[in-house]
Amino acid sequence: MAGDKTESAVTARAIASFQALAIGDAVGKQTETLSRAAVLQWYPSGITGFHGRPGDVIPRYAGKRYEWRIGETTDDTEQTLAVGRALLTEGPNHTAIARQLLQCRKSLHPGVSLWKLAQSGDPGHIASDGDGCGAAMRVAPIGVLYPSSNLQAILRASYECAIPTHGGPLAIAGASAVAAAVSAAVEGRSTDEVLALALEASKGAMADSIERTYADLRSTKRLAVDEIAMRHFPDHPLKIIPLAIALALLTESAEETALIAANLGGDADSVASIGGAIAGAMWPDTVNQSWRRVVSDINGHDLVELASALAARRDFPECG
Repeated sequence: MAGDKTESAVTARAIASFQALAIGDAVGKQTETLSRAAVLQWYPSGITGFHGRPGDVIPRYAGKRYEWRIGETTDDTEQTLAVGRALLTEGPNHTAIARQLLQCRKSLHPGVSLWKLAQSGDPGHIASDGDGCGAAMRVAPIGVLYPSSNLQAILRASYECAIPTHGGPLAIAGASAVAAAVSAAVEGRSTDEVLALALEASKGAMADSIERTYADLRSTKRLAVDEIAMRHFPDHPLKIIPLAIALALLTESAEETALIAANLGGDADSVASIGGAIAGAMWPDTVNQSWRRVVSDINGHDLVELASALAARRDFPECG
């Protein structure tokens, strides 16, 4: 299926992209916000998948504001699905996307960017700031909908997707990079082509960081978690998004991307979900099927239906 941009191939890749995104989100949630050392305190042998019985509360979240469950997805997946539904029902405008985001309830509390939108209650709200990775984590549907040949449409839709909660230039650049990478990935394009499109879409500081992170990790003999943690710990958008893209392209595996991200800690779920969306699209066979069943059973998402519907609306004549 490499390089195959037919509708059936793109649909299969889109489904794998969404599945890998949700899997990465759930696997990474087990260690989100932890330092690398704390990951090993909770999981002395490291993260190897889902630890414990699916559906049980993850031990470190017991008694917390959100008692996240083993196999449960977070706001990364919830907002991705919201964007996908908006694109299908009303198209790529920030009001339509905000209307769907206002229905999201996961990780909704003071201090997160979605909180300001929720407090306003106004779908027309435009954020004047916000440079986190919240926009980048939800743009995969844009990459599925628009062919890589139509970069301007990808950039415009990424902007509209970001501004309800993230109006900062870094956030918009990161969202554009991820959407472009997913678009090229579902077409089965090469690693070099996916990277080049992500760089062209992002530009500026984000593009520089993506290029540096990829080059640095590519130069190492192997992707060692401890070394990555020292040099690229995912605690800032200029590290989170570049690391997710680099891991996807260098591991050539949705499963390995999720495991490295989870064992790092930091913003593990965002790295794993963003990277998973890209790697799953490029290498669908690397989506761990046992993990997929866990995520499906626990969450009951309409991932397959939504991915298929978006792929069906893709402008295939422009893909060549």
